[in-house]
Amino acid sequence: MKIRICVLFILIASSILAQESSKTRLKGKINANTIDLEGVYVINLKTEKSTITDKDGFFSITAISGDTLLFSAVNLKRIQVCLEQNDFQKDLFLVKMESMITYLNEIVVRRYDNINAFSLGIVSKGKKSYTPAERKLYAANSLNATASNDGMSGGSISVDPLLNWMSGRTKMLKNELEVENKELCMQQLENMFDKNMFVNGLKIPLEYVKGFEYYIVENDRFTALLKSKNKTNIEFAMITLAEKYIEIIACENE
Repeated sequence: MKIRICVLFILIASSILAQESSKTRLKGKINANTIDLEGVYVINLKTEKSTITDKDGFFSITAISGDTLLFSAVNLKRIQVCLEQNDFQKDLFLVKMESMITYLNEIVVRRYDNINAFSLGIVSKGKKSYTPAERKLYAANSLNATASNDGMSGGSISVDPLLNWMSGRTKMLKNELEVENKELCMQQLENMFDKNMFVNGLKIPLEYVKGFEYYIVENDRFTALLKSKNKTNIEFAMITLAEKYIEIIACENE
């Protein structure tokens, strides 16, 4: 009886040793559309042996044909691969994994036109807002009056407006305001119409589009229309001005 048990034990041990000796080192690499390939778990489900990939996605694990490898990572979809004999004949066993995509709930962006500086009380309602150039010109032309304590005598009036006028600074600031207004008009134009409108709609050559914009913002009647923001009237005015501008281009090219 004891001899039978010993023989059985030897046979089992021999079988286990034979299986272990037949296991080979499988070298592989993870491929995925992400740069983060480090730390992917590679588990042999049969032997319960495991390893993890390096920063480039390479790994090495002992296995034999018929073993199943589990690949798992937080940022990648889990997959299982049953190994075949030809997998061990490759220099590198490649495993394709897919990124884990997280779908967000729908994001809705709403406009709240009623919320502005006036409704929040930041600016008094009805008060005109000034551009930087308008503020400079206003400051240059304003009389800064200061009175004495009794409010009667000893008061003074700033002579800055007079000095600004004599030095030409007021004229310079007016020119600066004019340039700013034209720049704002051009910006409004570009926001309302794309280049396709100028090229295909108005037949302005592409290389002359910017020149045409400068040309029409010099027209006072057109800039007044632009301020009205009536797109239909603006387009009609642009058609007329475009015909004149094309004639100018033709004369220059003769």
